[in-house]
Amino acid sequence: MQVIRPIKKSDFSALKQIAIESGHGFTSLPVNDEQLSDKISRAEISFNKAATNPGDEGYLFVLEDTHTGEILGTTAIEAAVGLNVPLYHYHKSKSVHHSKALGVYNTVEVLTMCNDYTGASEICTLFLREAHRKGLAGRLLSRVRFLFMAQHPERFSDTVIAEMRGVSDEHGHSPFWEWLQEHFFSIDFPEADHLIGIGSKGFISELMPKHPIYANLLSEKAQAVIGQVHDKTRPALSLLEKEGFEHRGYVDLFDAGPTVESRLSKIRSVKDSLSCQVTISDNAHSDAVYAICNHSVSNFRATFTSELSYNVAQNLLAITPDVAKALNVLEGESIRFINLT
Repeated sequence: MQVIRPIKKSDFSALKQIAIESGHGFTSLPVNDEQLSDKISRAEISFNKAATNPGDEGYLFVLEDTHTGEILGTTAIEAAVGLNVPLYHYHKSKSVHHSKALGVYNTVEVLTMCNDYTGASEICTLFLREAHRKGLAGRLLSRVRFLFMAQHPERFSDTVIAEMRGVSDEHGHSPFWEWLQEHFFSIDFPEADHLIGIGSKGFISELMPKHPIYANLLSEKAQAVIGQVHDKTRPALSLLEKEGFEHRGYVDLFDAGPTVESRLSKIRSVKDSLSCQVTISDNAHSDAVYAICNHSVSNFRATFTSELSYNVAQNLLAITPDVAKALNVLEGESIRFINLT
């Protein structure tokens, strides 16, 4: 069975392999032993913390095959971004240049650097290893975060964002960054990507242009990728759009990938998820597949299964002994679930 749980120290080797496989542009998992160890330690502290409001917590989950012990992927939530280290974006807006006397009316796209998402919660670090991308595992990794947030809303902001990886080639070269590099920097995109991943963000405020940038002054290649996602990121973006996330003009400083957002209470999986008590039965079965999780924080468990049946009148969910074991729940305890298909 595939089960999502909080990461632990013994997962370090698996996390490092995932960081290697994730490639350029996946800045939340740098290939750096110290940084990865720090992420695991911070997650362990966060899951064991009695938080009553969003702060500097980072919840990092892994997807494990309980039969083999193999770690298949990761997913994460940052409770509140930009509190300790500024979170920069460009915001796209329009500037109108109009002269009635000359009969000239031009609309120009402008990129302005900002920190508008300070304090927002961020869903991030979703990566499923390539051999396991068929089936519903990716969908579970995406939506399980919303089940966790729905169960523990006091730990998160009302604004939830997701930064989507922008366009870069197989060598990690970003058309948007190449323009910035030519005019303002002397480091290539993979190096800038690495610095961001290990938390060295001081060069952003030191070297980034302080004034708004007229997009039509950028190269054609750079203009073409503003707000566009990497091919490998399209499925993740599609899932988030189905959840109600929208792009409102914010893009990444380095690859111009879009940031999408939603109110926590408006996210589909938050609104539609149900919480109820469980009963354990050998005969539980459904024609649909559901994502299901327990109510714990430090001992959080989630999986997907059709081995359940829901009694609407009694608000009671029957699950099989195997599912109960995977979720660490007993008869009469509570769970949260949602239709995954």
